[in-house]
Amino acid sequence: MSGRLTGRVALISGGASGMGASHARAFVAEGARVMLGDIADDAGRALAAELGEQAGYVHLDVTESADWQAAVAATVERFGLLNVLVNNAGVLDGGPLGTYTEKQWQRVIDINLTGPFLGLSAARDALVAARPAAVINISSAAGIQGVGGMHAYTASKFGVRGLTKSAALELAPEGVRVNSVHPGGILTPMIGVTEEIAVDRGENVRARLGLPAEVSDLVVFLASTESSYCTGAEFVVDGGMTAGSVVG
Repeated sequence: MSGRLTGRVALISGGASGMGASHARAFVAEGARVMLGDIADDAGRALAAELGEQAGYVHLDVTESADWQAAVAATVERFGLLNVLVNNAGVLDGGPLGTYTEKQWQRVIDINLTGPFLGLSAARDALVAARPAAVINISSAAGIQGVGGMHAYTASKFGVRGLTKSAALELAPEGVRVNSVHPGGILTPMIGVTEEIAVDRGENVRARLGLPAEVSDLVVFLASTESSYCTGAEFVVDGGMTAGSVVG
């Protein structure tokens, strides 16, 4: 352990599995204390137990303001402060115009976009009190370029990118940095695959999915004071997906 996050206390939404669990493991390995927030209570408690005294778990439905308030309060009560917020919870859902329902649309927007807004709102005062603080909003490569058929998902991830910038401008004088991370396809349960699938690192960068740890490395940087001059920016980790098309 190099202690890059010593003294940092993080609340990670969607922290029970996938990228959220990867971020939590990386944070603890670097000396941070972490509160995992999720609706998957059994998985969240199990991961917190695995990580030991540096981790805790709280039930968190990111669409519920009261849950966010309780999660922030639980983090401060357990660890004494909160200076890193990772808005990681998200869902992937798509379908063609004309058949994709308003209910489907609203669910994705509520989780992927309203969730980070509620998280920022609930955590604002605690973050300012513990500054220098950092917020990392997990967007997507779909927040950089459109994805056919993924209307709500694309809209939500573009929205997270915009929310990041407005929050960064507002909170900069308060000592809180806000950045967005834009992963490409990552080996997580959300896209129906796991790390059990072989990854061929010898192929073209676009010929494989990324590993959660490859995103976590970037999230650790943004949570640390190493990124003290970075705010209101988007950080892309997509294997070159948004760079353009390869001809030939």
